[in-house]
Amino acid sequence: MASARKQAAWLGLRHLTLMVIAFLMLVPFYWVIKTAITNENIYAYPPNLLPQNPHLFNFVDVWYLIPFPRYLLNSIVVSTIAVVGNVVFNAMAGYALTRQFAGRNAVLALFLSCMLIPFQATIIPAYLITAKLNLLNTYFGLALPMLSTIVCIFVFKAAFEAVPRSLIDAARLDGLSEWRIILRVLMPLSKPAIATNVILTFIWSWNNFLWPLLITRDPLMQTLPLGLARFLSYLEDTTGALYAFAVMVLAPSILVFLMAQKEFIRGLTSGATKG
Repeated sequence: MASARKQAAWLGLRHLTLMVIAFLMLVPFYWVIKTAITNENIYAYPPNLLPQNPHLFNFVDVWYLIPFPRYLLNSIVVSTIAVVGNVVFNAMAGYALTRQFAGRNAVLALFLSCMLIPFQATIIPAYLITAKLNLLNTYFGLALPMLSTIVCIFVFKAAFEAVPRSLIDAARLDGLSEWRIILRVLMPLSKPAIATNVILTFIWSWNNFLWPLLITRDPLMQTLPLGLARFLSYLEDTTGALYAFAVMVLAPSILVFLMAQKEFIRGLTSGATKG
């Protein structure tokens, strides 16, 4: 009886600690939303904990002072292309790395080495390749560097390696080709890996600033991060408007994460547990 009470007390303490940590994590988000709907001075002391005279004027300014719907559409299209490309190409690469072939260890070492190279170091050849393909100022050009990422390849590799080999062998005996094994057997069993690819790729593509800045010539092809710089050039008192823009940009990323958070966490931890 005493042991059960002790366990219940420890469980309650852990929950209380997690609630306090969650509250501290949510305070900045609350403050951004509060400032966006009140336009209060963020340096005022003492600060107001509750919104005073809330309004939506800042969100209206964001929507109409710049072509926000066009920037939103561009970001959605580019992120969708990047997500689809990541799931397709990373799944194929991850499956290939689960097979035994000559030079496999060298390929793995090469991939790990490439992860140490920042994108800024390869941006000039990436730009030249995009220009040779006549993809400058296009949706596919904006999504090109994000069509495959090494981190997500290893996520698929870990997920495919967790599938029993006997299941793959049985599918091969039934006459399934390698493509159908990936599509019919491995992918349905790798939903956490798919969710991880979708969330990471969407967030990386959605927040990308440097690459769209380089390859876009038409202002109507710009994405939301570039639209933010244009929006700030129109206003002098930018605190509330800036936070309103940030809320409108963050909302889709948060929504995507909340929709697949359980699978995302399972995908990140799938290689760290047994059974």
